[in-house]
Amino acid sequence: MGEKVTFASNGGTCEGYLAIPESGSGPAVIVIQEWWGLVGHITSIADRFAEAGFVALAPDLYHGVIAKEPDHAMKMLMGLAMDKAALDIDGAAKYLSDRDDVSGKGIGAVGFCMGGSLALWSATLSPEITATVAFYPGLPWERMSPNWQNYSDKSAQIHCSESDGKSTAPGIQEAVKSIKFAAGSVETFDYPGTHHAFFNDERPEVFDKEASALAWDRMITFFNISIG
Repeated sequence: MGEKVTFASNGGTCEGYLAIPESGSGPAVIVIQEWWGLVGHITSIADRFAEAGFVALAPDLYHGVIAKEPDHAMKMLMGLAMDKAALDIDGAAKYLSDRDDVSGKGIGAVGFCMGGSLALWSATLSPEITATVAFYPGLPWERMSPNWQNYSDKSAQIHCSESDGKSTAPGIQEAVKSIKFAAGSVETFDYPGTHHAFFNDERPEVFDKEASALAWDRMITFFNISIG
């Protein structure tokens, strides 16, 4: 359904996967990868967003590299330059904002694990990104030093697995309290009995069909209200 595109990023370029709804236009969402890279699971999520009426762009933050083993994925994550990743995500937001087929009240961003943290962070960096969704965000905020005050009049939604400590986990609580203090809105959802990466249907050992379906419905409703 989608296609590979190239967009400007800090004087250079970044590639990504773009999916357009059948209607030809819609509000835009940036889909941010897990630590594996721009794999089929992420492009399929972009396709699902297009089926739901959104223009979806998944930027390739690893620039062509895909990790197939956890050790390699960890190495790629630890080597990821956060400032460069931020610029690529900001570039994706600007690219979407300039497209004639993008409508709505702002740009959304959703991410998973590593990408969940980056999605929450993105609203502190890009004025175009006004609504974020994070699935089991796992990066320590010290790597990003987010300016949470930029969440004023923006909104966030966080989906938490039980194995990660649910919404009471310290990193989640820090984000929630900081967003609220900045006069932004944030809601959290806990999924009892779930494991980290429960939304990833390519990992049967952790995938939870019921929890992922519920989380998807909550996310689509959130984006329709916040940026639709």
